[in-house]
Amino acid sequence: MLKGLRRLTVALSLAATAVLLGGCADKVVVLNPKGEIGQHQLDLIILSTALCLIVIVPVLILTFYLAWKYRHKPNGKAKYDPTWEHSTKLEAIWWGIPIIIIAILGTITVKYTHMLEPSRPLEHEAKPVVIQVTSLDWKWLFMYPEQGIASVNYLEFPENVPVRFELTSDAPMNSFWIPQLGGQIYTMSGMAMKLHLIADEPGSYMGMGANFSGRDFGKMNFTAKATSQEEFEAWVEQVKQSSPELTTDGYVQLAKPGVSDVQTFSSIPEGLFEKIVTKYSSSHNHGSDSAKSD
Repeated sequence: MLKGLRRLTVALSLAATAVLLGGCADKVVVLNPKGEIGQHQLDLIILSTALCLIVIVPVLILTFYLAWKYRHKPNGKAKYDPTWEHSTKLEAIWWGIPIIIIAILGTITVKYTHMLEPSRPLEHEAKPVVIQVTSLDWKWLFMYPEQGIASVNYLEFPENVPVRFELTSDAPMNSFWIPQLGGQIYTMSGMAMKLHLIADEPGSYMGMGANFSGRDFGKMNFTAKATSQEEFEAWVEQVKQSSPELTTDGYVQLAKPGVSDVQTFSSIPEGLFEKIVTKYSSSHNHGSDSAKSD
C-alpha cells in the first residue's frame, strides 16, 4: 500500500510539473520575445539548455536506476563486485561527452556574444530612433534629442525600426532591461553606454531597473510601447503641444531621490545628456594631477 502511494505521489508531481511548465512561455516574458535581439537570445538559451540536458537527463535517469537496482532487498540479484575500481570505457564516456558539449557550447556562445554585442548597430533599412536614457533615484528619464521631447517612466518608439539607446546614470549604477526585446545593460555615472534593440510588432512591453539601487529600486518600472510610425509621430506632436518644458532647474528637481508617475516634456535643455555624462568625468579621471598629488 505504502509503495503504491509513493508511486502515485511521484506520478502526480511529474504531471503537475508538466502542466506548470507548459504555460511558462506566456508568463515568463524572456521566453516570449518580440524583437530580433530577444529572439536570438532565446535561441541561445534553448541551445544551451538542450546541450546541458544531454548530460543532466542521463545522469538523473541513471541515479534513480542504480538506486532502484541496488536497493537493499531479500534475495537481490544485482551483481556484487567489491573489487571493481576502474573502467576505461566508462571513463571515456563520462569525461568525453562533457568535454565535447563544453566545446560546442563555447563555440556557440562566442558566436552569439559577437553577434549580440549591445553597441553593435542593427542592420536595417530604417534610420534608428535615438533615445537617451538616464537612470535616477528611483525613476527613468528618456530624452529624444531628434524630436526634442522627454518622458519619465514611459517609452514609445515605432515598430520594426531600430532603436539606439544611449545610457548613463545620475544616481547609483542601475541596469536597463526590456526583457521581451533584449538583454539588460548597465547604466553608470560618467559613462555613455549603447544598446540597440528593435520591436517586431506593436505592443506594450515591460521595462525595469534590474539592479538593486536603494529603497525604491523595485518601483523603477516603465512601459516600452511599440507603435506604428504614424502613431509615434502623433504622440510626439501631442507631447510638444500639451506638455510643459523640462528646464535645467526642473531637471535638478526631477533628479532628487523619489518615485515618479509618468511625465512628458515638450522640450529639453540643449546638451543635457552630455552634461549628465561629463558631470562625473573628473571622478573617473584617475590620471589627473589631483589624483597624482594624493
